Amino acid sequence: MPAFFRSMTTAFCVLGSSLFAQDAADAVAPEAATALGRAMVAGLEQQYQSKQMGHPVEGQNWMVVAAHPLAVEAGGRVLAEGGTAADAMVAVQAVLGLVEPQSSGLGGGAFLVWYDGESGEITTLDGRETAPLSATPRMLLRNDGEPFKFFEAVVGGLSVGVPGTPMLMEEAHKRWGKSHWRGLFDEAIDLADEGFAVSPRMAGSVERDAARLAMHPTTAAYFLPDGMPVQAGQTLVNQAYGESLKLLANQGAAPFYSGEIADDIVAAVQNAPRAGHLQQIDLALYQVKERPAVCADYRGYDVCGMGPPSSGALAVGQILGLLSPFDMTGLGAENPHTWRLIGDATRLAFADRGRYVADSDFVPVPVEGMLARSYLNDRSELLRRENKLPEVEAGTPEFDHSLNLADDEDRAAPSTSHISIADQYGNVLSMTTTIENAFGSRVMTRGFLLNNELTDFSFRSHRGGIPIANRVEPGKRPRSSMAPTIVLENGKPILAIGSPGGSRIISYVANTIIAHLDWGMDVQSAVAMPHRINRFGLYDIEEESLAEGLVEMGFETKVRGLNSGLHVISIGDTLLGGADPRREGLAFGG
Repeated sequence: MPAFFRSMTTAFCVLGSSLFAQDAADAVAPEAATALGRAMVAGLEQQYQSKQMGHPVEGQNWMVVAAHPLAVEAGGRVLAEGGTAADAMVAVQAVLGLVEPQSSGLGGGAFLVWYDGESGEITTLDGRETAPLSATPRMLLRNDGEPFKFFEAVVGGLSVGVPGTPMLMEEAHKRWGKSHWRGLFDEAIDLADEGFAVSPRMAGSVERDAARLAMHPTTAAYFLPDGMPVQAGQTLVNQAYGESLKLLANQGAAPFYSGEIADDIVAAVQNAPRAGHLQQIDLALYQVKERPAVCADYRGYDVCGMGPPSSGALAVGQILGLLSPFDMTGLGAENPHTWRLIGDATRLAFADRGRYVADSDFVPVPVEGMLARSYLNDRSELLRRENKLPEVEAGTPEFDHSLNLADDEDRAAPSTSHISIADQYGNVLSMTTTIENAFGSRVMTRGFLLNNELTDFSFRSHRGGIPIANRVEPGKRPRSSMAPTIVLENGKPILAIGSPGGSRIISYVANTIIAHLDWGMDVQSAVAMPHRINRFGLYDIEEESLAEGLVEMGFETKVRGLNSGLHVISIGDTLLGGADPRREGLAFGG
């Protein structure tokens, strides 16, 4: 076991309770990078201090921002040795699946946005999970025709879709990697075999979810040894995960889709509580798909991200487009009218999202119409008022198909992770990765958790006899809110951004872009800015300073912690990284 991993374990044991005691709800203090590679320890300690003081981290040649110091260190090592952003992502994701298993991993899926430093092109890869071929429109309904309660459907095999993350890792490396594939897993394998220190965030997540984790024996044995939740600072070994990574390192993604791991995934799903429908054929047929990037203009910048089945780029683009006619710079960040505009623009975007957005392989989606300047200008006229919009309905964007779709309900859960990376070759990567709900389906096999992504579908197939776009269908990918984004100016990237947070991801990303572009905030200040989020009428706010003004304009407000995990890189003469203070992540540049 390398010395820097041994010392990381020791450091967590010593520092865990004193540094990180905090409210266990959503916001967990950032995790100290106290014991890392000997060549990098001083740099990462400086990055931690920069985050604590609210300063962005600077890098001359490369930058990685991710959700855990061990994952950041692994990515930094790859970049320092000449690897690309795609190489570093593989190393980062392999470690995250071990040290942050509640948020992402080999049993989940991801969306990746890539800017190529050589060609100047944007590519988006869809590694979203798919429904099994035996899925039916009634699979999320009880025998009486009523939808399952959320956690009734989540916990067990019914909610598991075909994982996409292993194949996405392999596909990105094949397209853009330079480093040797097998070497990208070294840190994660060592940590799995020899142990890592449980972080305060992971320990808190396990404690809160202990009752559901206990419902699956393999999961319980790992997270609840001797019936007790793992504790912060405790050394945790996951040799099963190490063996899965060794297969991935030596054979690529094939064993996950047509080999022994695939067989174990199917067995776990079919033998779990509330058994699922996944079969070997579903994994064998899985493909990562290249999708057209969705780009929206905002004050001359191109804001590019993932199109359907993600609603992220469309909703972020609509919010920014609706606000384009307004002087957001002049209004400023602390003006209640600023947040009236942003809140109602978000509500309008969510109304369109709920009606029109789904997997475009199954449902035509009016992408161009939803982002058309004429359509957004007309919709933005609704914002020219002094008070909150009383009612919000989906609009009628121009489209070459008939649009007779019912509104969907939103059930997206706030567990996910985001990775932003820039390398020395001018490549930029923004990837959001997830297993959906915290700990996914709670079904564990081969050392990793399986997703519950099928609960991102609408539980109902129709409403009032009208079909819902995001209904369950065989082989379909559920709608997502993940919004990995790259912002360009004159064709060159200036910002890579994304966040976890369920459907609030859209607001986290849009608001941070506004803070950076309109209000001139550096990336660390922008991600630390208090959140003010309004998707469906209620205004969630992290602090009360604007509450009175928003209430006077007709909004109902709720003060609460909003657990984003924004990871951002600004790209200019140097690279500047910002990591969300609400989580354990860090930025690391070289």
